[in-house]
Amino acid sequence: MNCEYFGKCGSCTLGHLSYEEQLKLKLDEQKQRFQNLYNGEFDVIKSEDGTFRNRAEFRVWRTFDSDKKPKLNYAMNDINKKPLPIESCSIVSNSIASLMPKLIDEISNDDILSFKLFSIEFLCSTTNDMLVTLIYHKKLDEKWTIKAKYLEEKLDIKLIGRSRKQKIVCSSDSIDEVLKIENKEFKFKYYEGGFTQPNQKVNVQMIEWVLNNSTHNGDLCELYCGGGNFTIPLSTKFDKVLATEISKTSIKSAKLNCELNNIINIEFLRMSSQEFVQARNKVREFRRMADINLDEYNFSTIFVDPPRAGLDETTIKLSGEFDQIIYISCNPVTLHRDLQTLTKTHKIEKFAIFDQFAFSNHIECGVVLTK
Repeated sequence: MNCEYFGKCGSCTLGHLSYEEQLKLKLDEQKQRFQNLYNGEFDVIKSEDGTFRNRAEFRVWRTFDSDKKPKLNYAMNDINKKPLPIESCSIVSNSIASLMPKLIDEISNDDILSFKLFSIEFLCSTTNDMLVTLIYHKKLDEKWTIKAKYLEEKLDIKLIGRSRKQKIVCSSDSIDEVLKIENKEFKFKYYEGGFTQPNQKVNVQMIEWVLNNSTHNGDLCELYCGGGNFTIPLSTKFDKVLATEISKTSIKSAKLNCELNNIINIEFLRMSSQEFVQARNKVREFRRMADINLDEYNFSTIFVDPPRAGLDETTIKLSGEFDQIIYISCNPVTLHRDLQTLTKTHKIEKFAIFDQFAFSNHIECGVVLTK
């Protein structure tokens, strides 16, 4: 991939290297990091070399021409964390890349849509369902809504306006996705504001890696389940699944995704991992679990996909009670910290790195451990 902003944009910090050089750098770094815990082979899941992001956000920056006429631009932070106006972005999907210039031109030519516009967020599916969120530093009124609905129809997109304590949905606040996983199609609905994987091609390979490198018997316990990205495919391999998530938006999405795929063996609970530990240890009762009897589950496996902070002590202790632990991590530093405890009771059987964020230093990991 070539991009005119390599060396300037603060997002693609590895743009000076070829893709294979980047990947080797990341792999060597993780081998070094985890050498005291694991000396086996690392599976490597590669990204596409460009146009891979299905989710993106940009600041809106105003510049002026020689006649002092204002112009709206997309902008990223440069390597010095100052605004860098850009005309295009080489890592976003073709659908987003195609829409970007059309959208900014339409907004620039409308005083109501452009006034105090602060940032623009894009969310699209591999089926080209597109959701755009315009974020403002002003109160949005009926005039804005009329203009936005016209723009939505003209560009064939879904449009949302946001301001402080305001959210205006022109037609829909979600997109539809279809992922082909092990030759089977799974349907998903992603809501604005909920977490979604940014690189869907790598995401599919992540799910398949988990399916192919873990054992499936008894019941599955999943913490931090999001919208059911892993939960839905994994439910086809286990007898029953109990999955928890703290985000209301993600739980709403997860339950709907369950219905879309006609899956009936999953129970979704909106609760934190700490609350689930309290419920499992019968330290505290929760009304939201009134219809669920944990004693009826024969858990063999726990699946965790925590935020960057990793697992808290109570969740690490809980994980140690399961025969199999599947750990997806977006932060190798906290993963290494947690594995130092988990490997006291479990052995690392499989280890993978997932290059969700090509051209940046960021990497995700997957680990399967057995008791």
